[in-house]
Amino acid sequence: MAVVLDKPSLLQRAIPFMRGFDWPLIAIVCFMAALGLVTMYSVGFDHGSRFAQHSRNMLIGAGVMLVFSQIPPQRLMSLALPVYLVGVALLLGVEFAGVMRKGAQRWLDIGVTVIQPSEIMKIAMPMMLAWWFHRREGQLKATDFIVAGGLLAVPIALILLQPDLGTTLLVMASGLAVIFFAGLSWKLIVPPVVLLAVGIVVLIFNESSWCAPGVDWQVLHEYQRQRVCTLLDPTKDPLGKGFHIIQGMIAIGSGGVWGKGFMQGTQTHLEFIPERTTDFIYAAFSEEFGLVGVLVLLAGFTALIGRGLIIAAEAPTLFSRLLAGALTLNLFVYAFVNMGMVSGILPVVGVPLPFVSYGGTAMVTMGVGLGMLLAISRAKRLVPS
Repeated sequence: MAVVLDKPSLLQRAIPFMRGFDWPLIAIVCFMAALGLVTMYSVGFDHGSRFAQHSRNMLIGAGVMLVFSQIPPQRLMSLALPVYLVGVALLLGVEFAGVMRKGAQRWLDIGVTVIQPSEIMKIAMPMMLAWWFHRREGQLKATDFIVAGGLLAVPIALILLQPDLGTTLLVMASGLAVIFFAGLSWKLIVPPVVLLAVGIVVLIFNESSWCAPGVDWQVLHEYQRQRVCTLLDPTKDPLGKGFHIIQGMIAIGSGGVWGKGFMQGTQTHLEFIPERTTDFIYAAFSEEFGLVGVLVLLAGFTALIGRGLIIAAEAPTLFSRLLAGALTLNLFVYAFVNMGMVSGILPVVGVPLPFVSYGGTAMVTMGVGLGMLLAISRAKRLVPS
């Protein structure tokens, strides 16, 4: 007699794949993705096919996130050193045979496509340092932090040579986050912070002389010096280099409490806001959704970062804790730097706003990071109690 076996349904086959997922994190990510799509349609409906492309990038990022959520932290740890070495090798390739675009040498032609190796280091750097400190767990010495600083300095120096200050800041932040969480003494943290604060104050008081035409700062490229000087006083060149900051602040202020409404931003749709779907989308968002919308956006980022830190605190191994903490602070740095540069409190360095700004590479990088967070949380949830 023939035996008929019922074929498992799609839901039954998906249950093992979904088991152990961090549903609070998934819910927050879905909320931020929806907010990003609404924003992109509102500010970019008359900007070609940006909304469709942004939707496609989100789907790709979601797919990448789900794939990486299935990789156990132990496997991620074994990949840390190879990924770091490959990233450094590709950065060296950029230095000697990179593709020049818009005055910067940041890309590498590998035959089938052109890639930006510095994006790899946003993930490879925290993985590498988390692997290093995990190996040294229980026997940390001052020399271990020196080695970690060296591992961080190599890619930072190569990225600065491209030059790419925005990516340098993000890679540096991800590495410093791991070093901080690994237990770096406050005695070593406070002096550089104080020195930086003093330097900022001195720069502000000497702005008129240091930002005069023809002054060479030596340590920065000319375009970087101009960005800092424009930040200090954008009104010196209101139709040139200060135009971005001035129009961004006008748009943010004109939104008021409730905003001008969905698809109703005049600064946005009359093309006063440059790069309104990428770097300066926060200004367009503020104009159309106002203070209330900004508070909702900040609440979403706060929930996302808070959930990430909880995952880091509950992670079962030192590698997982350090990696999760660094990936979470990466999201904070992205949001803080983007909002800060659009609001006129930080130099314009070309950092996207997570979930909201248009950009395929940034979306994939974010998908990788969120997938790793899900994998770390999943590993903890699937451990038998």
